[in-house]
Amino acid sequence: MQKTIKVKSGNLIFDCRTEGNKERELIIFLHGFPETSYMWKKLMSSVSKNGFYCVAPNLRGYSAGACPEGKKHYALDQLAADVLSISKFFNKSKFHLVGHDWGAAIGWKVVHDYQDVILSWTGISVPHLQAFGKAIVMDKEQKKMSQYIKNFQLPYLPEMGIRKDDFKIFRKLWKHCDSKEIDDYLTVFRNPKQLTASINYYRSNFKLLKRADKDQILGDINVPTLFIWGNKDIAIGPYAVNNSHQYMKNDYEYIELDSGHWLIQTNYEELKKAILRHVERNRKSA
Repeated sequence: MQKTIKVKSGNLIFDCRTEGNKERELIIFLHGFPETSYMWKKLMSSVSKNGFYCVAPNLRGYSAGACPEGKKHYALDQLAADVLSISKFFNKSKFHLVGHDWGAAIGWKVVHDYQDVILSWTGISVPHLQAFGKAIVMDKEQKKMSQYIKNFQLPYLPEMGIRKDDFKIFRKLWKHCDSKEIDDYLTVFRNPKQLTASINYYRSNFKLLKRADKDQILGDINVPTLFIWGNKDIAIGPYAVNNSHQYMKNDYEYIELDSGHWLIQTNYEELKKAILRHVERNRKSA
């Protein structure tokens, strides 16, 4: 049975959806933007039945008790450290990690910086950050796709645009979501402080990503990795994805789907099958 618990990390308190037997291997699921941990509900139910303990936090800014003011609090280092802190709350020395969109961006940082605690990594939609950052600067198609990130650097106006006509822009992105899912998302984004926090991910890390064409912002990945991308993605083009593969230095599987960005909603069965196969293969006991 799925339940939401409070996880304390320093002065922050994260709302975490959980399902399964606490004694089993831990899988942490990281949501993206503009979503919440609700996106993982169905998958958590399936995965927990296969003998895993599933935890999906509402990330920093999305949890009301973990929503510090100011973009400086949303740097990638801090977002990655939150994941480690959450894993320690459950007294697990190693865990599997799954992330989509911003959850994938955070996940790449976690598995790079803390590889010794990772049993397996599944990134969905957003590729390795060195490749993605380089694409934002160098690839004409990706520049166009990422124009919204540039627009998000402005103060106040992005929030105003998003709230217009009862979140019309977001509702277009949520066209594959059911009404309960949308209601859950809106409980976060209707809160002005939390909406700004979610956009602060972009404001805090845009300069870091743009440095990737000149500096190394993230190195090789040395953990078993599954990466899934939809070739009709509105936010991530092939340049970044094709350049991402070179950084994988452990077991690596890449799946390209004939689909868009919102893969958990549109390609659920394919994702479930691939993720289950990947985590089963990389169990501690395997």
